[in-house]
Amino acid sequence: MLRSAILAAARSPRVEKLVETAPVSRDVVKRFVAGTTTDDALAATQQLAASGLSITLDHLGEDTLNEAQATATTDAYLELLKALDSAGLTKNGQSEVSLKLSALGQAFDEAKAERNAREICAAAAAAGTTVTLDMEDHTTTDSTLDILARLRRDYPSTGAVLQAYLRRTEADCRELATAGSRVRLCKGAYKEPEHVAYQSDLEVDKSYVRCMNILMAGDGYPMLATHDPRLIAIGEDRARWFDREHDRFEFQMLYGIRPEEQLRLSRLGYTVRVYVPYGTQWYGYLMRRLAERPANLGFFARALMSKK
Repeated sequence: MLRSAILAAARSPRVEKLVETAPVSRDVVKRFVAGTTTDDALAATQQLAASGLSITLDHLGEDTLNEAQATATTDAYLELLKALDSAGLTKNGQSEVSLKLSALGQAFDEAKAERNAREICAAAAAAGTTVTLDMEDHTTTDSTLDILARLRRDYPSTGAVLQAYLRRTEADCRELATAGSRVRLCKGAYKEPEHVAYQSDLEVDKSYVRCMNILMAGDGYPMLATHDPRLIAIGEDRARWFDREHDRFEFQMLYGIRPEEQLRLSRLGYTVRVYVPYGTQWYGYLMRRLAERPANLGFFARALMSKK
């Protein structure tokens, strides 16, 4: 129920205005969002890289409604990739970018979104790194996977994201667990109907483990995106079971969530990639993060209620 309420708030202009104008929102958001500019993103990347962590950067923006917005997002990624390359942060895949096709125009012109994504993939390849296509609500899954397949013809390292709460995901894992295929497995953070998605935490966790097993048994490169201690431990166990060395899979976590665990796993020799969002359109992202882990809501609420 709490998760549903948070997701509903993510679509509420009234709540968005309240959060954006609250005096301490800026300080709270800093825990989860690296900043609003390319320089902010670069600074966060440098700090994480210095700690031995890998990074994937997301320029926040979705529900793009016109070509101008889609072009602006594309340009932001091109600027970011140039900055990362100039700073030497793309060597050996230390930093890459994640992008949402909806931010590139998927909702109103799928072909345009693909062209924009292709331009970003080309810039990433020139910088010595790659791109991962974020997954959104279930209505875009087929479109996103179709575009992924076409992009991979020229940019085979382009990463996919699959969401364990969708009932279809086990089948998608089998399709994508192939040599050279980078697949990020996450739980999922959108409100989905029961006929397409598991609803209980237990069902989602079980699906996550089943999907993890498929990816770990396959020939691809699994990227286990979770903060759940049980699933992390299972991931470590499955890596041993399937004889996967530390360079043949990775853990991924969100910026600002369980940073000590990120460092602990990194010190054990695992690749840990931190998902770093930045940009002015942080509200929807923040609310989905709260919905994924409602315990974060207490931190946020206390900060909003505190006096400065």
